[in-house]
Amino acid sequence: MANITLNIGGMTCGGCVKSVTRILEGVEGVAKAEVSLEQNNAVVEYDEAQTNPAALIEAVEDGGFDASL
Repeated sequence: MANITLNIGGMTCGGCVKSVTRILEGVEGVAKAEVSLEQNNAVVEYDEAQTNPAALIEAVEDGGFDASL
């Protein structure tokens, strides 16, 4: 398992945090995602054999939020 911190933009409330968490945890290979509104980031634990940072960023962006490393 690997960990990565993604910078997340566009979150304004707790509902956004839940949405981003749901998006990330819905990606195959993601074990858990801890999303912080205060820090505008997400710490994601994932299986490198099943997904990668680019796929995580794409999933968040497809959900309407900005994401970067």
